[in-house]
Amino acid sequence: MTEHYQVTVVGGGPAGLTTALYATRLGHDTAVINRGGGRAAMMLDTHNVIGITEDVSGNEFLQTATEQVKEYGADYFQDFVSDIEATEDGYHVTAGNVEVTTDHVVLATGFSDEQPDPPLPRTGKGLHYCLHCDAYMFVDEPVYVMGTSDSAAHVAMIMLNFTPEVDILTRGDEPEWSAETQVMLENHPIDIIHEDIIGLEKGDDGWLEAFEFEDTVGSRPTSSRTESGDGTRREYRGGFPMYGSDYNTDLAESLGVELNDDGTIAVDDHGRTNVDGVYAVGDVTPGHNQIPTAMGEGARCGIGNHYDLRAFPRSVEEIEAEGPVTKAD
Repeated sequence: MTEHYQVTVVGGGPAGLTTALYATRLGHDTAVINRGGGRAAMMLDTHNVIGITEDVSGNEFLQTATEQVKEYGADYFQDFVSDIEATEDGYHVTAGNVEVTTDHVVLATGFSDEQPDPPLPRTGKGLHYCLHCDAYMFVDEPVYVMGTSDSAAHVAMIMLNFTPEVDILTRGDEPEWSAETQVMLENHPIDIIHEDIIGLEKGDDGWLEAFEFEDTVGSRPTSSRTESGDGTRREYRGGFPMYGSDYNTDLAESLGVELNDDGTIAVDDHGRTNVDGVYAVGDVTPGHNQIPTAMGEGARCGIGNHYDLRAFPRSVEEIEAEGPVTKAD
């Protein structure tokens, strides 16, 4: 059987679930189809979410949110959406054995971070992807930034607001940042380490303690640089890989949705795209990739869906064409 919904959310992260929560509580038949995983599910701890303590993992956070959405009456499916087709009166969504028709589609498909080659520390214990979430943890600690782009260089310089010990690790690749960025780097106390990583050390708690490089010459004090084994050891508490992101926009593109130059989906302030009945929210759209930001976007998107679906008030033009609203209506 093919169920029909007014709103179908593709993706079960903070933005998608908040959209579904608002749409459901505002009286619309709502479905969430979620493949699982995602950035929030990777979090060992939840940071910067008011009212949520940091000992709550990403999976625990999402499980609670999913249960809230279901308790208000939304249907939840664990599956991968492979196809969305426009129909005469909405959209047909296919996800494994799940098929639904829907008036509106909300794409909350997020993105995937490009990961550097190993050896690497564990995500959340020395490998971090969110500067605004995790810089707090590295105050006065030695930090690395991996990458060769302008973004990598600027993140390294930003981290000087939190700690005086910052390295850029190019891992043997040629820098691709601009001449202007090079001038900026030359005037900030940042070591650029070109040699690749040949090993790492972790503490008993699983956190990164140091990388070992093939051979390194730098200016950091010897307390953080010691010769060890076949290469040079440099201590780090953690850091940020900056290799870009792959936005999950295949479904959006198949529907003719407009993308921005950076690969994100172009939306208005309530998540509407250029295609009628198609919305997008969360990390797949422009903005800060933060849980509170995603939740705010989800709230606006859910309200936007309500604006576009609700029957009343009937406008003067509609009253003239259809008559006044009756109790039966």
